[in-house]
Amino acid sequence: MSTVDQAELQRIAQQVESNRQRMESIEQQMKRLEQIRLEQLQTIETLSAIPSKGAKGAMIPLGAGVQIVADIPPEAGAVIDIGSRVQAEKPRTEAIEILQKRTDEVLGIMNKMKAEFNSIEETTISLANIFNEQISILQPEVQPEEPKIPTQSQPQEPPKISRKKRKRGTELTLDD
Repeated sequence: MSTVDQAELQRIAQQVESNRQRMESIEQQMKRLEQIRLEQLQTIETLSAIPSKGAKGAMIPLGAGVQIVADIPPEAGAVIDIGSRVQAEKPRTEAIEILQKRTDEVLGIMNKMKAEFNSIEETTISLANIFNEQISILQPEVQPEEPKIPTQSQPQEPPKISRKKRKRGTELTLDD
């Protein structure tokens, strides 16, 4: 294998690996965004479930399986982060609108990331196919030898299986 061909194959293999890592990163980011989106949807559902006349004895989760019982007056709003860790009390309907807008934004980001993921995946498949084609061209298939028919004068021995000895690390793979 020529040095140029080997260098090109290594470059393709590195691109494939880089793309795979990028795809894994995108998948992880999308999982986190999906968790955020689900939390926002659950919060919207919870806020929407509070009757307009308020609620007596509502159980509000604090975390770790602990809840607090509270009365929610009819005109009570919700405290929501409005940016830069600044929180403000907003009417429940406005808080729901803010959360819905954020949920739509997260969904838009997720759609862009999915499109990027698909693009990278197509490129990776194409590069892997090119890599495999070049490998098959550079390493022609070994033709199996025709078995020799023993003659009467030769003693019959079991055929020896010759294995090609390879030095470790001399073959290029997609990992290179």
